[in-house]
Amino acid sequence: MDINFEYYKIFYFAAKYGNITKAAAALGSNQPNVTRIMKLLEAQLNCRLFVREARGISLTEEGELLYSHVEIAYRHLLNAQEELCRQDSRRCGTVEIGATDTALHLFLFHILQEFKREYPSIRIKIHNHSTPEIVRQLIGGKLDFAVITTPFEAPKNISCVRALDFQEILVGGSQYQNLSKTPLELKDVKKYPWVGLGRGSATYGFYKDFFIGHRIDLELDMEVETSDLMLPLIENNLGIGFLPEKLVLPLLEQKKLVQIPLNCEIPGRSIQIVSDKDRGKSLAADTFYKYVRTFCE
Repeated sequence: MDINFEYYKIFYFAAKYGNITKAAAALGSNQPNVTRIMKLLEAQLNCRLFVREARGISLTEEGELLYSHVEIAYRHLLNAQEELCRQDSRRCGTVEIGATDTALHLFLFHILQEFKREYPSIRIKIHNHSTPEIVRQLIGGKLDFAVITTPFEAPKNISCVRALDFQEILVGGSQYQNLSKTPLELKDVKKYPWVGLGRGSATYGFYKDFFIGHRIDLELDMEVETSDLMLPLIENNLGIGFLPEKLVLPLLEQKKLVQIPLNCEIPGRSIQIVSDKDRGKSLAADTFYKYVRTFCE
């Protein structure tokens, strides 16, 4: 039996509303057209589907049977349509994230490459700031989520997921080769110019507390805003500083930098994925967030 599926859609609305006029309005049609199609459907099925009443229409026994099947089919189609729309939404849109330099270099860059290959239509806007500033922007609702370095303070509504642990080492340029042979006393670091991230950064606070814990008051001789600026300054012998071991390994192998061993252990740090538990994400942001989390240790 070859019946136009549009007939079933019109039948569904007529049965749902129990009124031809209301069904026509919902369909963007008119009453005579709906009535005509219902008569065609009844003729093709060779049975009566509706009974006219004073306040509208009601279903016959055959109509009830047909409606029980049509309603399920119609809902399946709507669900499939919504699912397809959701999939499309996941593959487009804009995601705004915060990220520190260290998080970008040690964790995010290769993930971004993989993600963009799979979701080329999703736009990603990266806000590159210090950890405290990124946390402030996240709390203020300006970011979908963030990837930052410890230490940091966050309210209870902020979810934190450890992504990667890393270790920092003390390094200097080639002129500091003599310091690479014997472990340096921590108090002797004060004898050399120290290059580091400036006040307000998580790294500055981390090392300030570290030195104070060893009863050493050390101030920066050269203060920079990003860790990307530290590398060329240290490489050009303008001071010594702490940088992620993984990040400087190629330069150590090329002998452009030297590691300066210490007589004490530097505490480890980590990269964390943080998000606001009380605020929902767009489908695109949620897709990227879940993708990033799959790379956590």
